[in-house]
Amino acid sequence: MSREGAEHALRSRADERDRISGDLLDLESHTTYRLLKGASLRGATRLRWAAAQESLAALWALNDAYRAVLRDAEQVRAARGRLGAEQLARITELLMGPSVVLPAAVAPVEQRSLLPRSDERLTLDATVARMDAAFREVTAALNDIDAVWNTVLPRLDEADADLRRVRELERELGEAADLAGPESELRRLRAAVVEDPLGPSAEQDLDRLARLLSGLRAEAELAVVVKGEYARRRENLVAALDLVRAAESEARLAHGAVVVKIALPPQAQPRGRVEELSAGLAGLDASADPWVVRARRLAALEEETRRAAEQARATAKALYGLVGRRDELRGRLGACQAMAVRKGLAEDPATGELYERARTLLWSAPCDLTRAAAAVETYQRAISGGKA
Repeated sequence: MSREGAEHALRSRADERDRISGDLLDLESHTTYRLLKGASLRGATRLRWAAAQESLAALWALNDAYRAVLRDAEQVRAARGRLGAEQLARITELLMGPSVVLPAAVAPVEQRSLLPRSDERLTLDATVARMDAAFREVTAALNDIDAVWNTVLPRLDEADADLRRVRELERELGEAADLAGPESELRRLRAAVVEDPLGPSAEQDLDRLARLLSGLRAEAELAVVVKGEYARRRENLVAALDLVRAAESEARLAHGAVVVKIALPPQAQPRGRVEELSAGLAGLDASADPWVVRARRLAALEEETRRAAEQARATAKALYGLVGRRDELRGRLGACQAMAVRKGLAEDPATGELYERARTLLWSAPCDLTRAAAAVETYQRAISGGKA
């Protein structure tokens, strides 16, 4: 190695040493690394981190030996202002040769022999490569553990927040639910994730628990709202029941008016629900159920009341629509008779009989709409040459 080559090699190795030192300091200051140093681990994580620690110990041993060689080379360089042949040869040997000495590891007695153990000698390049492999093994373990913690721990914190919020809401309601099960499960999952993040995945159990706590929180929040709004919503419900009562009365009136004109099946008799719904409101007033349950019952009762009013109004409209349908058929029959006159079929006995049959059905009370509609259809086809 020339003098210029030696100077350049020394500078390069010094820069390399500083970079490696910086990486090792960054590793030691890494949050996950610091947490793992004092953590109580188990399972797959304990085995993986134990292997990583062995690699880390080897890495530090390699780094110490590597730095010692560089110190020796720098001392040789500092001894003289101008390097002589002997100094160049020594620096070349240190920087290029197998100058890094790793003492033979002391094996357990059951793995020893009586033959002498030989130290291992490496070049600086081989030492750096081995350090890099050990460093990558440690950082790979950190990354794998970090990935689980970064994904799962925030979700556990969210579940914790939901649990605390449910307790706060229960105090506000003056009620208490049994949260011992979810609380115990949350502790178990957190211990599993903290102590063995690389073990069996806890995400499926966490998904289930998160849904449960989220649902409990939503129910408790709704219960607080219902408790505060109960008086107003009760008044609105009473008014809505009055609307149901009026709509059902209209449906009964419609049935009474229509049934004398149109033949109706027994199931066409309007069914009243207002008494049932009123009883439901009375039961809710007297209920000692938790507000979470009362909130669900109130919401269901409001929805049933809305649907009952809509159904009663639809029934009245449908009943009155049957009279309109009869009148429509009467008009259609009249138009068909006019067409028969134009075609000279008015005096035809067959078509005349069809007309009379349809007219009799339509002007009978109560009118059988199904038979009347079929009779009008038959008459129309007859005067139209078989076309409706």
